Amino acid sequence: MIIEYTGRQFAITDKYREQAEAGLAAIARIVNGGEATTAKVVLAVDKYRKVAEVTVASRGQSMVARCEATDMTTALRDALAKIEQQAVRQKQKTTTTKRHPRSTGRVLATQAVASA
Repeated sequence: MIIEYTGRQFAITDKYREQAEAGLAAIARIVNGGEATTAKVVLAVDKYRKVAEVTVASRGQSMVARCEATDMTTALRDALAKIEQQAVRQKQKTTTTKRHPRSTGRVLATQAVASA
């Protein structure tokens, strides 16, 4: 996974970098094993608010989460949790579609004519 960090009015320390990499590693396991996945982590300070925005893009799907808190660690943790929820939801949606494809009206009409 390729990770790009941006700090707006904020210096990104090793502590935040390690926290983001740990969270994104868990997300990479959910999203296609991390193949050809890019992530952008933006940490910003605006007066008393600390804002963490995480964007993960892979294979035509993009997930974005933005969280605000009074502490940067909390904001980053919440943003990573939101992204992880989105990744799980997206993966469930894909597996459900593969296992239960939509049946068309033609197939149902053909079966009704065959049984009559």
